[in-house]
Amino acid sequence: MNEMEEMIRKYLNEHGKLDCSDAYKIAAKLKCPIRDVGDAAKALDIRIDRCELGQFGKLEGGVFDVEALHRLTPLLDDKNRVTCHAARAQALGIGLKKIRGTLKEKNIDVTYCSLGCFTEKRRPRLYVKTKTWIENAEGELLFGKGKTEILELIEQEGSIAKASEKIGMNYKKAWTHIKILQKNINDVMVETKQGGGEDAGTKLTPVAKEYMDNYRKLQADIENYANERFKELFLKPRNKKEFKD
Repeated sequence: MNEMEEMIRKYLNEHGKLDCSDAYKIAAKLKCPIRDVGDAAKALDIRIDRCELGQFGKLEGGVFDVEALHRLTPLLDDKNRVTCHAARAQALGIGLKKIRGTLKEKNIDVTYCSLGCFTEKRRPRLYVKTKTWIENAEGELLFGKGKTEILELIEQEGSIAKASEKIGMNYKKAWTHIKILQKNINDVMVETKQGGGEDAGTKLTPVAKEYMDNYRKLQADIENYANERFKELFLKPRNKKEFKD
């Protein structure tokens, strides 16, 4: 048994598979190309599991991130796809958790697995998509994906002006969104401190962060239910009835 095989067998998970993250650990320890680990696992008839980009296996904990989206967008092809190598490279400084969550949130497909698990994945013919937003009695949009994104950018940039510029929205519209939300919840979402110290700039209040977190949970719960119900109704095997004359 060579060193590569020994390490692969050592890292097998509870299902007898090699997790994607452990494959990269092996490559780093042996100072070899990641594809060598994938090829060795394949030769041993050992499957790769829990893709860190969320393309197969069940790996929890992905979270959408505006910065991750800005990094990924220039790399997408005309079919809204990005290569595994390119997607992983964007995790520097923000982590794979945010890349994984953003790929899922924006339905971005991944091609050419660096471990050799796939080139282009076969995808089902039908998909279900959900969009959740919160509005008041007058029909004004209070909270949704767009509001979450602008608030996240304000937190990252420390400025409403910079955040609105980055998302492609003018300052007046961004501020109007925030004012409508604050009026309806009767609380403050952002706080601005003038001056040149470290605390200067615009920051989200704990209330804003709580609303964002609760919205994400609501959207995730709705999507999970919709996906499971969709599979039950549309992707179940069809029963073929035989008719006799």
